[in-house]
Amino acid sequence: MEMNVSNTDEQVVAKKQGGLNPAIIIPIILLIGIAIYLFVLGNPGNFRDADKLGSSSVAFSDVDGKDIHPESFLGIIYKGGVIVPILITFMLTVIVFSIERALVLGKAAGSGNLDSFVIKIRSLLNQNRIDEALEECDRQKGSVGNVVKEGLTTYKALAKDNTLNKEQKMVALNKAIEEATTLEMPMLEKNMMILSTLGTVATLVALLGTVIGMIKAFFALGSGGGTPDAAALSTGISEALINTALGIGTSAIAIILYNFFTSKIDGLTYKIDEISMSIQQSFAEFN
Repeated sequence: MEMNVSNTDEQVVAKKQGGLNPAIIIPIILLIGIAIYLFVLGNPGNFRDADKLGSSSVAFSDVDGKDIHPESFLGIIYKGGVIVPILITFMLTVIVFSIERALVLGKAAGSGNLDSFVIKIRSLLNQNRIDEALEECDRQKGSVGNVVKEGLTTYKALAKDNTLNKEQKMVALNKAIEEATTLEMPMLEKNMMILSTLGTVATLVALLGTVIGMIKAFFALGSGGGTPDAAALSTGISEALINTALGIGTSAIAIILYNFFTSKIDGLTYKIDEISMSIQQSFAEFN
């Protein structure tokens, strides 16, 4: 019994350790976001009079940034200010963890068509062909296949056990399926909170950038001694709108992908519950 508990604990740890580690990946993405802001968006080729810039980045040039005017869309984004690299980091984070979730959930579904697998397993259970059902689980693999296989393995063991009554066997079977499902769920749901959080935080950070831009615009409007600085005014408004656009875009993508992956996880959970019910019904009928 102690050995089974130990093995279960090790499996739980392994499940939790799977996938990308946010503590490592997010700082790397932040550095990439800053590099994109400085050297891609801030490339002198994105601005007028690029020959005046003595550096590979506007940020490191000797020319006052106020005198540099964008000539391309990348240059316009660069003028969004210091909030832009943070929003770029958010966008890259959403993309990276969305790809990771897509791969993990695709693997969790298994190698074959999941609907066909469910139908096949239920058909075999109705005929009490447990060994063939186990072979189907080996072919399917994935989280669903693993949970079903654990349930069927327990099914076979309990069918041969003469020390428990039928009610005790049903409780043991149900517990085994629940434990197997619990082992798989952390891997399916890992890093989903990142997408959910960025769906909200990206908008708030963009709002901060918008406020900063509007403050600059109104400062330019009031410091011209009766004649507003049109260039400074337009720069402030542009900065505000750029941050708004980046934040709303990132937030929208994060929310859409979060809901998409949540529906995928719910679908896998439903399939597991569907087969689990069939396993219990089959056991009650044939044992």
